[in-house]
Amino acid sequence: MGLISNGTTIFDNGVVNAGGSMTFISKATASASASIEFTSGIDSTYKEYIFYFVNMHPASDAGNFEFNLSTDNGSNYNVTKTTTYFRAFHSEGGAGGVLQYESGYDLAQGTGMARLSHDTGADADQNLCGYFHLFNPSSTTFVKHFISNIQFNNPSDYSMNTYIAGYGNTTNSINGIKFQFHNTNIDSGEILLFGVN
Repeated sequence: MGLISNGTTIFDNGVVNAGGSMTFISKATASASASIEFTSGIDSTYKEYIFYFVNMHPASDAGNFEFNLSTDNGSNYNVTKTTTYFRAFHSEGGAGGVLQYESGYDLAQGTGMARLSHDTGADADQNLCGYFHLFNPSSTTFVKHFISNIQFNNPSDYSMNTYIAGYGNTTNSINGIKFQFHNTNIDSGEILLFGVN
């Protein structure tokens, strides 16, 4: 394996930052919760925020995990968004093996909840894990880009992996975000919020 530096490169002189550091901000724990909202900790301190979803378990089958953004500290979650959604899936029994774009799960300048997953199972051993990146939410110049990757089991024991990206079409600061399962509670799980330097 080759070396990235011999002691005299720009990496050694601090000119190139090959990766920022992450700072833990807060954690929310669900217990039969309708939603989890973050209305503090999202400000101009960082240019990137990462939310980690750990063992999110819906109260009933077919829980579509979704989110929305706020510009008024959570009084309203109705930011206009355009998104794109694709998924890969494969069953325990070997069926499936599919990678596909899902246009029906996209938003095109919609203000409602944006889907991050679909059809999450509620068996005792089924759950959802993943992450959501929100970029430069305090900018008053640019729209607010986001990307997400979610891994979960559906009720038929398929391994489902979704990739979502898009932007909140606003130049107002984003200072709140809500996560929920559509039409069912979050039975249990944690969401961890980090800022990236």
